[in-house]
Amino acid sequence: MVTYYDDKSVQVTSTAVRVDGRSYPLDQITMVWHRRGSRSWRVLVGRGAIGAALAGPLVAAVLGIGVAVWLQRSPTVTIAIVGASVLVGLAVGPVADFLFEHLDRSYARGSRQLEIWVRWRGHPVRLLQTGDALRFGQIYRALQRAVEHSQPRRPAARR
Repeated sequence: MVTYYDDKSVQVTSTAVRVDGRSYPLDQITMVWHRRGSRSWRVLVGRGAIGAALAGPLVAAVLGIGVAVWLQRSPTVTIAIVGASVLVGLAVGPVADFLFEHLDRSYARGSRQLEIWVRWRGHPVRLLQTGDALRFGQIYRALQRAVEHSQPRRPAARR
């Protein structure tokens, strides 16, 4: 028996697919397809908030420099305001790695609900619904490989 995918709730092997304790033998599955749901606004707003958090200190630094020049104060005050603005801008550095990591994870998880469907014993059955795009892709590809390898080989046509 070959295992194509295995986690705590889904197992795809060369003989069957098991999802949340239910087993679906591959020889009874005739078709596999997927559906994508609508976008999650919560995920999109979260990505926008991360972008704003990345840009915020830089915008504050530029505005601080602009205000320092606009005020036309003594060189000492202007240098102090510009220095403080540059420090605010530099504050984004240590935080940027953390925020970019969260942004990458957001794209890996996806912004839609994804479903895997099969035709099992002649009836459509939803095997899985998840918002995790990476996991969905791994399971879907494993299921496709398992079904392809379980199909009987047809002899090549002779010419």
